[in-house]
Amino acid sequence: MLYHAYEMTHAAITPMRAAARMGQEVMRNPLNPMSETYGSRAMSAALEMFINATRRYGKPEFGIDTTVVDGVETPVVEEVVWSKPFCKVLHFRRDSAAVEARNDPKVLMVAPMSGHYATLLRGTVEAMLPEHEVYITDWIDARDVPLTQGEFDLDDYTDYLIEMTEFLSQGGERISVMAVCQPGVPAMVAASLMSMDGNPLRPASMVLMGSPIDTSRNPKQPNELAKNRPLSWFENNVVVRVPWPNRGFMRRVYPGFLQLSSFLAMNIDRHLDAHVSQFQNLVRGDGDSSDQHRSFYDEYLAVMDLAAEFYLQTIERVFQKRLLAIGEYRYRDRPIDPAAMEDIGLMTIEGEKDDITGLGQTEAAHDLATGLPETARKRYVAEGVGHYGVFNGSRWRKLIQPEVRDFIRAQRRTVTA
Repeated sequence: MLYHAYEMTHAAITPMRAAARMGQEVMRNPLNPMSETYGSRAMSAALEMFINATRRYGKPEFGIDTTVVDGVETPVVEEVVWSKPFCKVLHFRRDSAAVEARNDPKVLMVAPMSGHYATLLRGTVEAMLPEHEVYITDWIDARDVPLTQGEFDLDDYTDYLIEMTEFLSQGGERISVMAVCQPGVPAMVAASLMSMDGNPLRPASMVLMGSPIDTSRNPKQPNELAKNRPLSWFENNVVVRVPWPNRGFMRRVYPGFLQLSSFLAMNIDRHLDAHVSQFQNLVRGDGDSSDQHRSFYDEYLAVMDLAAEFYLQTIERVFQKRLLAIGEYRYRDRPIDPAAMEDIGLMTIEGEKDDITGLGQTEAAHDLATGLPETARKRYVAEGVGHYGVFNGSRWRKLIQPEVRDFIRAQRRTVTA
């Protein structure tokens, strides 16, 4: 009923939102002699705030049309190269003969499936494009996947990562995998499985960024929330069925609007201050500041539903029982041994001020991968950086990305039978 109530409320507000748009057009119309008065600007700003607060935010576009390679502006073509019901792999192909001659390493970015779309990593992609062949997981909103496609759990997620890695390594060189936040655990599981099986297409290196490998280290608010309630509470209170007429009708999901509520609640004061500032900017006519606010929240407020099986297993295996950290993780009843990784470079990146994945949680991966030599390891802590700053923003571009680039190049390996 929760999902139905949300949809009904959204539908009920639609006429009010349409009326607000009409009112805003009247207030802004240059033929309106009162349009430049303070009262009209304030009313127009208030109407825009109402419209933005009540509209549905669709999936954003990456919108990466060009990149600069060796000082030359180069076209970028976004194309789907691999597809399954719950995920697609996008390739940002740099359309230039000169780029093909560079032989840059392939990198698969595993975007977090934790509510937001893969476009949250737009800045990550842009920084890597000049010197890498970049691929990214584009996870599908679970409410858009028909029930006939079956369930999707954490083991299925691992299967997807293995298949993607094998597919992208077909060219003769083992790829590098960058896992941002949530996918750190399944990425390690996938790499461990491929090593245990002697799979020649296993990744050459793995970069874990702000990943909850061991949530007992420096636990933060999301870790405490997951531990303080039994799994049954999550299943009974936040898992619902997708309503008609969505394509995923009757699929059990953790809905995006609930995930978004938890995101907002963690920093409610900051979000309220941002919206107050936006209202003031609209009244003043500060277009640049208003556009920056819209751009951020168009991305931040666009959320997707997660398959219930995946969500509940992640809560249990990663946050409550810490199975990988204590050596008890099982993939389809098969024990996972990270020590089997002997030639997969491992780099961990953490933010000193990360309030989602505490300092030390990601670095715990090195304690598990005991089969790796020190030459295949790198630990990096970004001073003064929070969770999102690990993979986005000026410090990512200027300080962190060059370290990632150098590590990936140092660990390049060809496929050997």
